[in-house]
Amino acid sequence: MNFKNIFRSFKNKDMLKRILAIFGIIVAYRLLAHIPVPLGDASTFKEAISNLIAQSDFGGLLNLISGGGLTAFSIILVGLGPYITASIVIQLLTKAIPSLEELSRDGETGRRKINQWTRIVTVPLAIIQSIAYIFILYQSVTSSGATLTFEPTTADWVLSVVAMTAGSTLLMWFGELITEQGIGNGISMMIFASIISQLPATLTTLGNALFDTSAGTLQLFGWFELPVNPTIFWIALGFVVAMLIVIYFLVKINEAQRIITINYAKRVHGNSTYGGIKSILPIKLIAAGVIPVIFAAAFLSLPSLMGQVLVSANPNNSFGNTLLALFSAPSANTYASMYPDGLTAQWFVYPIAYFLLVVLFTYFYTSIIFNTREIADNLQKQGGFIEGVRPGLQTADYLSRIINRLNLFGSIALGLIAMLPFITDYIFIVITGAPIGLSISGTGLLIVVTVALESLRQLNSRALMVTYDEYE
Repeated sequence: MNFKNIFRSFKNKDMLKRILAIFGIIVAYRLLAHIPVPLGDASTFKEAISNLIAQSDFGGLLNLISGGGLTAFSIILVGLGPYITASIVIQLLTKAIPSLEELSRDGETGRRKINQWTRIVTVPLAIIQSIAYIFILYQSVTSSGATLTFEPTTADWVLSVVAMTAGSTLLMWFGELITEQGIGNGISMMIFASIISQLPATLTTLGNALFDTSAGTLQLFGWFELPVNPTIFWIALGFVVAMLIVIYFLVKINEAQRIITINYAKRVHGNSTYGGIKSILPIKLIAAGVIPVIFAAAFLSLPSLMGQVLVSANPNNSFGNTLLALFSAPSANTYASMYPDGLTAQWFVYPIAYFLLVVLFTYFYTSIIFNTREIADNLQKQGGFIEGVRPGLQTADYLSRIINRLNLFGSIALGLIAMLPFITDYIFIVITGAPIGLSISGTGLLIVVTVALESLRQLNSRALMVTYDEYE
């Protein structure tokens, strides 16, 4: 990574314009997170959301990805979920329907049509999820016995759904604008900004607990005293060390790649000779990046959301209760209250389903962004070949075998990182009998590290483009 080149590229007007546009979009996104849903009793709904989030780790994950949009009861409460779900649906249909698959290979024109269909599908999904969230929150408020100081009318509910749908649509547009700037994936960068925006609040909470000396102070070597809570100090220290180890591992697997040497045959055109050179084809260990984790989280939110709607309408609905029991991420407190006698198999369904979906989406998304048949055809047209492998179909099969082997390790690594919160909670409960209360957010770390590295890589590539003339 050439940081000198990156800073030098800031002198280029086009480069500076792109970076300022991205920062402007992110600032606008963060401002939207503080605009409340137009209901007269927003404070009561905020309290209901906080109670729902506290019931599971998955609620905290959704709030983290939305940048606090859930707890703030803002118009981006629905977040990017509808757009991600629409992308999954359209990409699955592209693989299942031959005409759509042919359209996806039709260059820029086909890509634009598919993107347009994804936007169209996003809108009804956003409306459905907005209605579901409003219904769940209203039922949660009324069932808790809280009294609303303002009774919403039908017009208020319609206005709220429209506002939440508009917020989700705006986020979709913001994400595409960032992608068009050519410096990182827009959706991933917005989720990255959401996670980073929660750091000040997390550090403040940790700092308040750390310097709360009501439970005593830390004694070091029998003579040195630190005015910090000893329990929180050692937990925070262990958390920092574990986080650094996880970050190191994340960087390594994100940068790991398999290098394939490409040979080009010599060709004579008139008095000139072309080819006869070697090039490389790098294949990343995790070519799909962080997208499989985001897809898996969004996909698993649907049965949980459906179960919450059914239970809110009828608390005795057996199907809704089953969906909630199987597809709601159990919190650390839930594990602690049931361990060891009451911990049944159903509490492992969500983590196992999450792991399997991450693995499946890694294979699925890699097959979309790394089309071995298309790469083999392009190499054959350019006169390129892999030594010992025939051009065409055999080259495609050879590349498929390599990418499948890489995906096997990469997808398992992604799945284990995504499951870190559940693993650490369970380990601490088994060892100490109580949850740690500060689990490692493997998903959050994975998104932050992967998006940061990928964005820096694309920023460096564009910086090389705009500063190329200076080296001539």
